[in-house]
Amino acid sequence: MVLGKRLRHLREQAGISFEDAARAIEVTPLTVRRIEKAEVGLRIPYVRELLRTYGVPSSEVDDFLTMAREANRPGWWYSYRDVLPDWFSAYVSLESEASVIRLYEPHYVPGLLQTHDYAAALMHVGFPNATKEDVARRVDLRLRRQDLLAKSDAPAVWAVLDETVLRRPVGGAEVMRAQIDRLTEALDMPKVRIQILRFSVGAHPGAFGPFHYFRFGFSELPDVVYTESLVGSVYVDQPADVVTYLEVLDRMSVQAEPVARTRSILDELREEL
Repeated sequence: MVLGKRLRHLREQAGISFEDAARAIEVTPLTVRRIEKAEVGLRIPYVRELLRTYGVPSSEVDDFLTMAREANRPGWWYSYRDVLPDWFSAYVSLESEASVIRLYEPHYVPGLLQTHDYAAALMHVGFPNATKEDVARRVDLRLRRQDLLAKSDAPAVWAVLDETVLRRPVGGAEVMRAQIDRLTEALDMPKVRIQILRFSVGAHPGAFGPFHYFRFGFSELPDVVYTESLVGSVYVDQPADVVTYLEVLDRMSVQAEPVARTRSILDELREEL
């Protein structure tokens, strides 16, 4: 997406139309549009010729082509494609590149913070007809995603969890105790913030369902909001719509218990188990 937008900027800067760019690489104007929108892979011969047509210096062409080759490589999650729905692979990609992840979860602990047993219990419920092998691979994929939090350039993660998340029994009391311990440990991570939205808050603007907000370190990428259903997902990137979600997150963050109270709340809930 970043490189596609940079190609569009270079084309416009050079004053070249879609039609002229298409003639340079012997394709249709639609193909050029799709390249710029990241709807197709970056074919290196096409990119090289487009850059030449746009008058990009040869020293910069090599750097651009190196980035294009890297962009074409499958992500680490490609090996899990047998258990990864197409509509969710985009989520894993966004998650891997985000600099900020903010989310509201009314039902379950976010995948980035789940324990093995908690994730397995959810997978058995969510995929009742899956084989043990498939369940194991889905759990492994979820845990692999958590490697993101250990990176030196890990994203800032700010989660608002409904109190229901911590009171809904998943996998039994022992699994829930371990899961609460995992959340407590996560509070020690410098880039992780967790807030609890108490029942006593009553009605709130995010009650319609979970959603995740992503911000990136590239000016070419817009902020994106992700929501999902039983059979698919929606990725929202129109600025006015994204701002609506962000404002809701801000309001819920004010309504939720302060981050400084999260540890004691988790301790209280664990005692009840």
